[in-house]
Amino acid sequence: MNNKRIMLLLWLAGGVLTATAQQVNDNNTPLHLMKPAYRVGYGVPARDDVKRTMDRVLGYIDAETPAVLVDKRTGREVTRLEDVTADTQLKQGGFRLTSYEWGVTYSGVLAAYEATGDASYKDYVSRRHKLLADIAPTFRKLYAKTKTIDGNIRRVIDPHALDDAGAVCCSMIKAELAGICEKGSLRPLIDNYADYIMNKEYRLADGTFGRLRPQKNTVWLDDMFMGIPAVAYMGRLTGEARYYDEAARQVLAFAGRMWVEADGLFRHGWVEAMDPHPAFYWGRANGWAILTMCEVLDVLPAGHAQRGAILDLLRKHAAGLARRQHHDGFWHQLLDRSDTYLETSATAIYTYCLAHGVNRGWLDAKAFGPVACAGWHAVRSQVNSRGQVENVCVGTGMGFDAAFYAYRPVHAMAAHGYGPVIWAGAEMLNMLKQQHPKLNDSAVQFYEMEVPGDQPIFNYDGNIRY
Repeated sequence: MNNKRIMLLLWLAGGVLTATAQQVNDNNTPLHLMKPAYRVGYGVPARDDVKRTMDRVLGYIDAETPAVLVDKRTGREVTRLEDVTADTQLKQGGFRLTSYEWGVTYSGVLAAYEATGDASYKDYVSRRHKLLADIAPTFRKLYAKTKTIDGNIRRVIDPHALDDAGAVCCSMIKAELAGICEKGSLRPLIDNYADYIMNKEYRLADGTFGRLRPQKNTVWLDDMFMGIPAVAYMGRLTGEARYYDEAARQVLAFAGRMWVEADGLFRHGWVEAMDPHPAFYWGRANGWAILTMCEVLDVLPAGHAQRGAILDLLRKHAAGLARRQHHDGFWHQLLDRSDTYLETSATAIYTYCLAHGVNRGWLDAKAFGPVACAGWHAVRSQVNSRGQVENVCVGTGMGFDAAFYAYRPVHAMAAHGYGPVIWAGAEMLNMLKQQHPKLNDSAVQFYEMEVPGDQPIFNYDGNIRY
């Protein structure tokens, strides 16, 4: 600690002692330096603390997602493919290795490896992707004979919905591009997923991804993420422009139905036969939308005709989200209804996307960097000592009344929170490397270059540290 800091601490301590002997006022106490009562922390996050939080989550999910096969009747591990039968399944931990939530997790963990260089993140993904690639041919043959294989493996062999295909496919494309697994080993699974998305998924008459539930010809905002990023990344993997064109077209087709310009947010659901179209701004679904735009912009060629429109939409959405952030850094379950609970998975997704937008130069660092920092403090506060992510909304269908969303339960075993938390941490580390945030007059400010001078940083308990 340098002399300047020591003098400031002594001065603060002396002022407090003097003030206790008389009435505190503006002359005898530096009131502007009083300690704020932050509930989840404030300031520029410390890199080592961000990494520790991410590591705690990784350790938890590693233990909860074993990458092995077992016999469901005996529980014994199946180590040889020739011993696979209709009773063989992926060992059941707390989460499913092939669900869309875990596709998000794989992408988040890959981003963490890129940001940190920590091989434990790479190994987590490679072990699970390799297992799926190794067992797929055997289970494909078994499925052709029996149609009774483990459901978690079935969605890899024979996807029935975008939820089965898109997020895991996109994570595998990223792994393939990064050389995480043996070159080409994931390609059969990638091509199978992509074939479903491009050729078999239900669509509206104009080709927009749709569903037949809960009403005929429904568009779910969730399906932006469940389908579009994988299509865009197929463009990067293959070099074929048709994938880029389809991804961009889908983004704008969703926006044409779901985007509400006046509020700067996306409605969760759109039903073709409905008039009017109600707008319920569910937090996580808006997260899927802005995350989709980030994923598409990451790979869409600079000269693509629709890139400008997608970038403009992302900026409008970021502004709409930023102005609805709660003062504790979270976002609400229904974004425009402050009487609904503060939800972790949406907060983590927004934290990632806003930080990513700043780091990519799509968003102004001065305006959105502090929002991302506040979001990270909120996210961090929901990671418990075991590495579980708390206050995550469970899986949610579509409703057209506020009560449906407002009373959705939360649970630490809801898989939707884990990938976004690690992804958000990874991008915060990138932000702390690339940007120049600093406290100035106790507020987080972002500068274009390193700013000299000492400013206090507030610990998570609200105490000043240096």
